[in-house]
Amino acid sequence: MENLKNTAPVEDFNWDAYEKGETFEGAARIQLEEAYDGTLNKVNNYEVVDGTVISISKREVVVNIGYKSDGVISVSEFRYNPELKAGDTVEVYIENQEDKRGQLILSHKKARAARSWDRINTALENEEIIKGFVKCRTKGGMIVDVFGIEAFLPGSQIDVKPIRDYDVFVNKTMEFKVVKINQEFKNVVVSHKALIEAELELQKKEIISKLEKGQILQGIVKNITSYGVFIDLGGVDGLIHITDLSWGRVSDPKEVVELDQKINVVILDFDDEKKRIALGLKQLTPHPWDALDINLRAGDKVNGKVVVMADYGAFVEIAPGVEGLIHVSEMSWSQHLRSAQDFMKVGDEVEAVILTLDREERKMSLGIKQLKTDPWGTIEDKYPVGSKHLAKVRNFTNFGVFVEIEEGVDGLVHISDLSWTKKVKHPAEFTQIGGSIEVQVLEVDKENRRLSLGHKQLEENPWDVFETIFTVGSVHEGTIIETLDKGSVVNLPYGVEGFATPKHLVKEDGSQAQLEEKLEFKVIEFNKDAKRIIISHSRIYEDVAKAEERAEKKAAKKASQKKEEVAPAIQNQAASTTLGDLDALAALKEQMKSKN
Repeated sequence: MENLKNTAPVEDFNWDAYEKGETFEGAARIQLEEAYDGTLNKVNNYEVVDGTVISISKREVVVNIGYKSDGVISVSEFRYNPELKAGDTVEVYIENQEDKRGQLILSHKKARAARSWDRINTALENEEIIKGFVKCRTKGGMIVDVFGIEAFLPGSQIDVKPIRDYDVFVNKTMEFKVVKINQEFKNVVVSHKALIEAELELQKKEIISKLEKGQILQGIVKNITSYGVFIDLGGVDGLIHITDLSWGRVSDPKEVVELDQKINVVILDFDDEKKRIALGLKQLTPHPWDALDINLRAGDKVNGKVVVMADYGAFVEIAPGVEGLIHVSEMSWSQHLRSAQDFMKVGDEVEAVILTLDREERKMSLGIKQLKTDPWGTIEDKYPVGSKHLAKVRNFTNFGVFVEIEEGVDGLVHISDLSWTKKVKHPAEFTQIGGSIEVQVLEVDKENRRLSLGHKQLEENPWDVFETIFTVGSVHEGTIIETLDKGSVVNLPYGVEGFATPKHLVKEDGSQAQLEEKLEFKVIEFNKDAKRIIISHSRIYEDVAKAEERAEKKAAKKASQKKEEVAPAIQNQAASTTLGDLDALAALKEQMKSKN
């Protein structure tokens, strides 16, 4: 207790400040506050300053701007920059130095917006690469947040290759270049494709410098067209023409490749600047002709599929890449001109005989008619002269009708052998293509594979009968059915036709007979071999007049002859009469008077 000392309290000790933790007071406090304020930045509301990221949480980003308190910003304002980390410098906008809770209120979004147009214009001028956040899809492209401004990203500027699904880019941060700014409407257009193209251009120059013919490269199918496939060789595009996709025929390139497929190709050719590169795919495999069975020879039978049709024939693929031509003349024994489409079509499976085989030229000709027996081998036995058959009309000419009795056996019916009586000007008047007609074999030419046929020969020749009916001088009723320059055709009884020249068509009153007029006609000529009957209407009344004239002349002549007989008798009588015979002379005179 002796060691204890009585101490008196300090009279001016500030207990209130002590409780608050304030150990400085008075002048010292003021001095300390001034010194502390000197270490802080002078900031004002509504200005943009740089700050340092202190920490990042799922919701907030704490930023120090050198003020007495730190600011808190929503992490959503930094979506465009997912790589943000502590220590990064960011722009912030001071909304309020101190709210009701004493909190410093900052905004990164407003800071970006305050300086966005300056930055956008600077980026365009300097061709800077900037980052942006893809917010959503819109018509024709995407909306991108760049420096707090909504910029438009056209669909064509997303990538160098066509984009089929835009949604995969939404909510992603990407790099862009500003390509266009409309100051009046505050519109900004950005491009991601421009960055890719710039990078590809460098790759392209490197690849092109190393290209060589025959070089094998790996590429990606970029586009498929009807004429070929475009391959991306890593910044350089090449084309595989449809004919270089496969050794076999390809109707659609999609049968061989598909989009985005990785394939090996060989460089076939390119231009001097190497801008057009021709690629090949089939060249990476051996030619099918080299693998063709060495024992295959002319005369062997093969099976194949029709891959191409033409008027002159069909191409048949007997193995992938190995084709043979069946010419239309080798499809049927018929000599009648026909189209290959009459026998087969694309996709048909056919059996054929090898006619020629050239492995060096890689050509093959095939035939299918050789699978059947040649009907002309036994033509004379099957179709002898005089035999009758039913044929199909195949074609017309001005001089006759081509018919087919059976496949490979064709014949001609001459126009003169169609009818005994009717004058046929064109076969179409008598029959029709595709129709049936009965024929009789008139002549067989085996060497030239020709049959001469007739239709009228199926009936007896009516001209044998007509010869007894239409005798020269006989008169028949007829109707004018056709008028020509040289005369008119007249339909006579029994379906036969006659011909009258204009002078034989003059009627008794001097007028000319007209079409469809029915008159009497006299036969003035009958030619059975030529099947010709020449008739006349005018000859009828002309012959009557001539007959009357002849009768008159005959009567006059007879009377004249009688006078001549009487006169000499009188003279003779007078010469021998004497004066004593006067009475007898008078009696004779009376007799002559009575006769007259």
